[in-house]
Amino acid sequence: MPNILDIRRRIRSVVNTRQITKAMKVVSAAKLRRAQDRALSARPYALILTNVLKSLVARTEIYDPETGEPKHPLLAQRVEQNILLIVVTGDKGLAGAFSANITKAAARFLESKPGKNVDIEAIGRKGRDFLRRRYPSAKVQTRSLADLDESLETQPETSSERAGEIQITGEHVGIFNKLEFSQARALAENVIERYQREEIDAVYIVFNEFKSVIAQRLIVEQILPIEQIGEPTIRLSEEMTEEEKKKAREAAISAGVGLRSHESPADQVAEKFATADVDYIYEQPPEELFRALLPKYVAIQIFRALLESVAAEHAARMTAMDSATSNATDMIDSLTLVMNRARQAKITKEIIEIVSGAAAM
Repeated sequence: MPNILDIRRRIRSVVNTRQITKAMKVVSAAKLRRAQDRALSARPYALILTNVLKSLVARTEIYDPETGEPKHPLLAQRVEQNILLIVVTGDKGLAGAFSANITKAAARFLESKPGKNVDIEAIGRKGRDFLRRRYPSAKVQTRSLADLDESLETQPETSSERAGEIQITGEHVGIFNKLEFSQARALAENVIERYQREEIDAVYIVFNEFKSVIAQRLIVEQILPIEQIGEPTIRLSEEMTEEEKKKAREAAISAGVGLRSHESPADQVAEKFATADVDYIYEQPPEELFRALLPKYVAIQIFRALLESVAAEHAARMTAMDSATSNATDMIDSLTLVMNRARQAKITKEIIEIVSGAAAM
């Protein structure tokens, strides 16, 4: 029979752990609300930009009528030999299998591209650490998102030698503490420039797409070349299981977080732009506007992925901490029962000793 004092110490330890996990759940719920608000506030701009491009496509020729080649280099499709993969994970742990699932999806994608040269841009500490243990870094100096603006102005001479068929060319850690559009724009400009120089033939991004707490999926989305504006090109997709949805629903309800994100009036106005029966008059020629707005479209796609990844990480951490709190409560109840049995056995033993002593006299 275990010692009662040891059981009491264990109970106090579990109680302290439960207080920590409960506090972390509340913090994650608060951060999730802010992340949802940021994602929703960025949505109208993305919708308007997408619908403006759709409107421009209907009013201009984006392909050469004689050769059939696209007039914009971001629409050019080439045989995939050199690929860039952007892996978006979290910087911190205690979020269940959030980062692990993303890295597994990235590994499956890499397995589906045998014989290809793949450059990896790792965003997030967890993904960076996972990829570092498996793939070498490029011979060129790795850059962070904060340094990309300067590096674009003065591009260093890069070596043509590869560290391996799959190599890490960029590491971006700590950007989720204060995520700004300028960071996504810097990464997009770097990616676009490499694509236009034909250093890479395709760009993919793997992240956790977040619509609401109970509507998430892990996807690998093609960013470049752009096949159809406004229609994401999904190469791999993994939906939440019913058990995961149930746990997320319970955690959200207990934390007071809305289960579904609501559309704002600005979203409805943005959606009507491209479908409205109106002939818009553009100040600049449509072709010129299209060429100028297409890089912004790529940047907003990357920014959307980063925003949704932040919200998904907080949702995963909130769910994990809710499960940890429930498990701690169950463990406290179990340990309390064991302690009561041990105390009862000790009292019974003392009574038997007293009665036996009295009978011996």
